[in-house]
Amino acid sequence: MSAECRFGMCMCRLCLALLVLAVLPACSSHKDIAYLQEQEGALHAAADSLYDARIKPKDLLTITVNTFDREASLPFNLMYPSNSPNGFSNSVGESVMQKYLVDNDGEIDFPVLGRIKVAGLTKKEVEAYLRGRLSVYLKEEPLVNVRMVNYKISVVGEVAHPNTYTITNEKVNVLEALALAGDMTIYGMRKNVKLMRETESGERNVYTIDLTDKNLIHSPYFYLQQNDVLYVEPNRTKMRNSRYSAMTGQVLTGTSVLVSVAGLIVTLTKK
Repeated sequence: MSAECRFGMCMCRLCLALLVLAVLPACSSHKDIAYLQEQEGALHAAADSLYDARIKPKDLLTITVNTFDREASLPFNLMYPSNSPNGFSNSVGESVMQKYLVDNDGEIDFPVLGRIKVAGLTKKEVEAYLRGRLSVYLKEEPLVNVRMVNYKISVVGEVAHPNTYTITNEKVNVLEALALAGDMTIYGMRKNVKLMRETESGERNVYTIDLTDKNLIHSPYFYLQQNDVLYVEPNRTKMRNSRYSAMTGQVLTGTSVLVSVAGLIVTLTKK
């Protein structure tokens, strides 16, 4: 084999090695990827751990009070009239419900009753409290319904569709939140998911969640609260690939130059 051919083969091998190093991802084991590992049989959470969201400052609530006598319950419904700019409609169904904003003290200003503390309570607890207070003003027990309007969570980082999602049923767990975001990518760190949560007093805390832990369903962070943020960190493979990606253009350019130079040398040598 001529020296020119041997030189050309060496250059080709060098170029191939550079390309492989630029795009070769590291392998991940099953233990780095699978959720809820080493779990056999059914998953049972404690009966007393059923999640019910608690109201926090800055939550938006709708509260409706209904009785058979609509006129009697009308003063307790905070509504924008749809057919009159200066007065209330005669029917709850003909008006648009106004939202209550929970202030920093955890209170709302309720018609007739005045300021009441709702932060820290569940919807059922607020409904029971209002039924008790309204019994003084109404001849029959009212039907009280409380809903959270702005119950939302955010999922960011190594997921298919990072975004902020509104939860209509006011109950979502970590796995459901990831499903909304299209699940984690192969580069997400299953054992080191960060949960950012703000308390009723305004304190911000960060917790670490291990999605591979079979006891995750018993964790106090399995169910997300309103305004929680899930951050999925990239693993080492993604960080290495990011560095490789930044170098890929330079590697390809350098490879192209080497191939051109090798071809030119072979051509000149033949002459």
